[in-house]
Amino acid sequence: MTTEMRELCQEDWDEYYGTLELAFGGVAEAKEEHELWNALTEFDRFFGTWEGSTCVGTTGAFSFRLSVPGGSLVDAAGVTMVSVAATHRRRGILTSMMRRQLDDVRAKGESLAVLTASEPVIYGRFGYGAATFATKAEIDTARVSLSVPAGTDDVRLRYAKPADVHEACEAVYARRVSERPGMLARQPGWDRLGLLDPESERQGSSPLQCVVAERDGEIVGYARYQVKPDWNVAGPSGTVRLRDLEADDPASCAALWRFLFGIDLTSTVEAHSRPTDDAVFQLVSDVRRCRLQVRDSLHVRLVDVGAALAARTYRTPVNLVLDVEDAFCPWNAGRWRLTGDLKDATCERTDDDADLALPVRDLGSAYLGGVSLASLAAAGRVRELRPGALAEATTAFGSDVAPWLPHGF
Repeated sequence: MTTEMRELCQEDWDEYYGTLELAFGGVAEAKEEHELWNALTEFDRFFGTWEGSTCVGTTGAFSFRLSVPGGSLVDAAGVTMVSVAATHRRRGILTSMMRRQLDDVRAKGESLAVLTASEPVIYGRFGYGAATFATKAEIDTARVSLSVPAGTDDVRLRYAKPADVHEACEAVYARRVSERPGMLARQPGWDRLGLLDPESERQGSSPLQCVVAERDGEIVGYARYQVKPDWNVAGPSGTVRLRDLEADDPASCAALWRFLFGIDLTSTVEAHSRPTDDAVFQLVSDVRRCRLQVRDSLHVRLVDVGAALAARTYRTPVNLVLDVEDAFCPWNAGRWRLTGDLKDATCERTDDDADLALPVRDLGSAYLGGVSLASLAAAGRVRELRPGALAEATTAFGSDVAPWLPHGF
């Protein structure tokens, strides 16, 4: 039978989502998750591939605003829910969906597409490069102490029901977005993700808890977490599972971490996705006992090279010609002159000789400032065509703070 790709409609959503769940192992998500993802689905941006009445492929995109170096928010397509039924692999279905999707992203005027990859090897061939990384930590709080900054004792902490302080916590998050590349400005409805707490996924942990940090009666930080009680022959050995933590200043941040370290009947704080330069790793007495693991997180694809490079700023003045390779989106291929500094930038077509040559995938990796162009060159991914150009570009493209994606999609 032939297959047909078509825009998703509401009445087909359950079939579509069931195909996605089956592709990811067949374990059904909780009702609360189904309802949230259904509510967030932008039906004109989601596509299914159908064989008769059976859905055999899925993909979609959310309309995001992504923070980039310099603090601007750039329109980006958040690619999501990508799957192909195991019975229909190697028929070109994924390639067809990626083709349709990137064409649509370009037509909407979005210069970036971003995703989190179940298997990174899949998306490199479509021009996506790993641009942010997340740190998992399992901190032995029985042996690790914190050295906190001045003013930490002046921060007031209090318990609060997550829903009761949700608006104030979202305001703290919103203030943080422009300070770190890779963060997503919460679009309408996305604030609900922070409160999602299906009982079926707690794995023995408590319901979601929240502590807020206050100064002069105003909420300046928060931590949302769960506690999983446990005991062994030596006594209590519970785990604090951190969901998310944001704060306006170092003292408030330290006060929240100190609270998590000191929760009774626990000996471990577990955080699954923190920035690679998270302040807590400078506060701890023994970073080895934090058992850090780093993995890729957000993958970036430049859909419009000129617009994307002009949308961010650069740490030092830059005037370079980039020769970009892009077989999947050929409108990007060729030479681009990038001129910019800490205030603004332009990027336009040129016939001038190139200073650097690189695939669009590696330009995506370097875009948010977390992956060094010099490291890509050392791997043979970037070629220096003018002596000195690589050092100039590496410095200019960098970011003072590590880019970070705060949550998946």
